[in-house]
Amino acid sequence: MSFAVIDSHIHLDMYTDSQQIQLLKELQEYQVEALISVSNHLASAERTLELAALDHRIYPAFGYHPEQVLPTDIELDRLFTFMRENLKSMAAVGEVGLPYYLRKEKPEISVEPYMDLLESFIQHAAAFQKPIVMHAIYEDAPFVCGLLEKYSIEKAHFHWFKGDSATIQRIVENGYSISVTPDCLYEKEIHDVVRQVPLTSLMVETDGPWPFSGPFKQSLTHPKMVHASIAKIAELHQATIQSVYQQINQNTKRFYLI
Repeated sequence: MSFAVIDSHIHLDMYTDSQQIQLLKELQEYQVEALISVSNHLASAERTLELAALDHRIYPAFGYHPEQVLPTDIELDRLFTFMRENLKSMAAVGEVGLPYYLRKEKPEISVEPYMDLLESFIQHAAAFQKPIVMHAIYEDAPFVCGLLEKYSIEKAHFHWFKGDSATIQRIVENGYSISVTPDCLYEKEIHDVVRQVPLTSLMVETDGPWPFSGPFKQSLTHPKMVHASIAKIAELHQATIQSVYQQINQNTKRFYLI
């Protein structure tokens, strides 16, 4: 038996047109109630808004993904203008954060400009009174927590979080949320995260179309996969699957005002 779910973090605009059509067609069949569709840059945000206008189950978030070259001042100004003009449609600011993987590939990259960019997005989230979706893992997460605290951000969503116990505790104590992907089925590191995060602070996501291994190897990432994540969370928390469905759905609806 399964219940309604929400994919709290997906890059819907990155699927092909035919994949988008098929995925949306199947949402009801798999009891997927809503999608929080994040964006990577202005063109991504524009496409995400177009998709949301076509289907009320899509809740768009607008931001600039940190794992890429920094935007020019003109590009950033255009993105912020777009966000202001579409404030009523915007469910959240995101995806934003720090370039952890990019810096691993290119250690010569300076992180300071990315920190400044992130602070600007956090300032806008505070001014817009919108939730913010964070790409902030491992040693980047404590710095990001500090910035969120500086601007008294109440709603921050740390997607696909990986980090130490102290940071998890700080995130939870601040009232922020953490989401896990289908890799919670086979990654011990994520098992440890799930066990430490109270059910009241958890959400589930796919980060699609990012691909997964384990039982999902060579499968197109689909929001239906979060049902398996919820079953695993229930197992790790030694809770009934029904209670986990209900709590996570409630968490996500409250966070994104669904």
